[in-house]
Amino acid sequence: MDVILLSFLTAFTLTYFAIPSIIYVAKEKRIFDEPDNRSSHHVSTPSLGGIAIFGGVLFSIVLWTPFGEFNQLQYILCAFLILFLVGARDDIMPMSANKKMVAQILAACILVFKSDIMLTSLYGLFGVVEDLPYWLSAVISVFTILVIVNAFNLIDGINGLAGCIGSLIASTLGCWFILVDHFEYAIVAFACVGAIVAFLKYNFTPAKIFMGDTGSLHIGLVCAILVIQFIDMNFHLPEGANFKLGATPVVAIGIMIIPLFDTIRVFVTRILRGYSPFHPDRRHIHHLLLDYGCTHMRATGILLFVNVIFISFVFAFHNIIELHLLFCTVLIAATALTYILHNAVVRKKWDSSPLQHQRKPQPKESTV
Repeated sequence: MDVILLSFLTAFTLTYFAIPSIIYVAKEKRIFDEPDNRSSHHVSTPSLGGIAIFGGVLFSIVLWTPFGEFNQLQYILCAFLILFLVGARDDIMPMSANKKMVAQILAACILVFKSDIMLTSLYGLFGVVEDLPYWLSAVISVFTILVIVNAFNLIDGINGLAGCIGSLIASTLGCWFILVDHFEYAIVAFACVGAIVAFLKYNFTPAKIFMGDTGSLHIGLVCAILVIQFIDMNFHLPEGANFKLGATPVVAIGIMIIPLFDTIRVFVTRILRGYSPFHPDRRHIHHLLLDYGCTHMRATGILLFVNVIFISFVFAFHNIIELHLLFCTVLIAATALTYILHNAVVRKKWDSSPLQHQRKPQPKESTV
């Protein structure tokens, strides 16, 4: 247990003291995230915070992980390094989405084919319990990693959101790995949490620095690794083992609900409107909350609270509600909450529009 605390403190300390120097260099070299019509910020802000997060996590993992007991670590670190290089390049000089996707696919393939971080089955979802063919398992695993990585990249739109959600997910999964004696993944989880917590001190409003793609891609990759290993390891625990959960795929969806559901919802709505799923817009849930009148921190707090509610729900009912019913309940609840929020924003905009005021009946002038 001591090594878990040490991994957290090491990543926290290194990140905390590295960020002021990064802010200074970014300002000297004028490496800023300039606001535009889609931005939620109005001041030029350094966007290299992910460098400190990556450095803190990498140093902590290398220092405290027992390499002899974690033979997959070298490949995980290779995947980390690929996304770090691409993210840093994009934060300094933006690059095309296609090039970033190629790098993400390469990192995902390293994890799947070299580290065996794979979803070998659907674990009862859609009635599939038996092992999948290797090629299909590889395709689903790579796709899952890409979805989770891009989900964190897409929710990184307001102060504190990606960091708070990432630390919540990583700490939740990290605690489970501790309970089942997989300390190697717990070290990865809590090293990431330590680095994020240190970063958040500088990212809360008024933000002094953003994590940029370097940070969001790295957090997404860590969470993807933890989620896939959580699902697969839990499935292979012997029946009756302590802390073996039922309906594991749905529990994982509940843990990941904010980034996962928001990404899928935005992609679907963009396609239905005739746009590319990667076409930028302001249709994310955090944008809806801002349009409703919330501040950055209030919007982040609301979404963090909602994610906690979903995590509590799936952990409380994983053995009580049948898998597919729990799956439908989670999706319906997430859809309903988003629908209510969207309608509230539309009503607020309509009530405050000049056209609405013009259409209100005016009192007749007295003829007396």
